[in-house]
Amino acid sequence: MLKQWFKLVALLGLLAALAGCSATRAINALVPSDTYRLTPDVAYGPQARQLLDVYQPKGEPPEGGFPVVVFLYGGNWHMGERHQYRFMGEALAAHGMVAMVADYRLYPQVSYPDFLPDCAKAVAYALSESARFSGNPRRVVVMGHSAGAYNAAMIALDPRWLDQQGHRVSELAGWVGLAGPYDFIPIINPQTRETFGHPNVPLESQPIEHVSAKAPRTFLGVAKEDKEVDPKRNSARLAERLQAAGVPVEFKRYDHVGHVSLVGSFAQPLRWLSPALKDVSAFVKGLPPVPAKNHVNVTPDAGPPS
Repeated sequence: MLKQWFKLVALLGLLAALAGCSATRAINALVPSDTYRLTPDVAYGPQARQLLDVYQPKGEPPEGGFPVVVFLYGGNWHMGERHQYRFMGEALAAHGMVAMVADYRLYPQVSYPDFLPDCAKAVAYALSESARFSGNPRRVVVMGHSAGAYNAAMIALDPRWLDQQGHRVSELAGWVGLAGPYDFIPIINPQTRETFGHPNVPLESQPIEHVSAKAPRTFLGVAKEDKEVDPKRNSARLAERLQAAGVPVEFKRYDHVGHVSLVGSFAQPLRWLSPALKDVSAFVKGLPPVPAKNHVNVTPDAGPPS
C-alpha cells in the first residue's frame, strides 16, 4: 500500500510538467498498449507538423461506425507533440471512440491565426476520411485542452475555418473544451502576447465573440481551482452565452484537479483524480449523428460512406 502511494505521489509530481517529454513518457509508460489499434503519422496536410495519430477501438464498430474525436493538445501555442498524448488516444479508444491526436504548427513558425487552418484541416480530414478507421463521419467531435481547447472552440464557433476547407460547422456533432481560454483580452501572459501580436489583438480572435445558435452541442470541463485560466471568466461565461443562444451545453466543474492534472486524469493511472473521462465519453457517445443533409460528403438518406 505504501509503495502505491509513493507511485501516485511521483505521478502527480510529473503532472506538474505534463507538457515536457519526460513527464508524458513516464505517464505513457503506464498506459495499456493492447486496448487500441494505432495508425501513426497520418498526413492531413502537406506541412511537416500536419500529421495525426489514429487510435482505433478494438472490436466491431456499431452500425455507422464509432464516434470520432479530434484531440488538440495545449502548450500555449508554443510547444507540444502528438506522441506525448498517447494516454489520451488510449483513453478515448478504450472507451469506444476513434481518437485522432493531431499536431499543428506552433509559434514562432506561425502566430495567430495561422495555426487555426491546421486544426481545421485535421477536423476536415476526420469528416472526410474517418470511415477508413471504422469511424462515423456524421459523429465527429473536436476536442482540446487549454490552448487546444481554444483551437477547438474557434473551429466549432467561427465558421471561417472549416469553410476554408470546404466543410461546415454544421457537420460537427459537438465539441469539447477542457480548461480553455475563450475570453482573454487584455492578454497578460508574455508567450500568449507573442502569439497573438499584442497589443494589436483583434476582438475576433476571442471564441466568445462567435457564439450563435448554430454552434454545435458543447461540453465544457474545468478545474474549480484552475490557477492558469480563469474558469469563471472563460468557461462559465462561454457556457452562459451558448445557453442563452439556445445551444445545449454541459458544464462540469471538477474538484481535486488543476489546469494540467485535469487532462492528466484521462490517463489510466490517474483516473481516480476526476470523472472527466467518464463525462466526456458519455457526452460524445450520446450525441446524435449529424443529419446526412448537413454533411458535404454524405448523400441524404445514403448514410455514412463505407
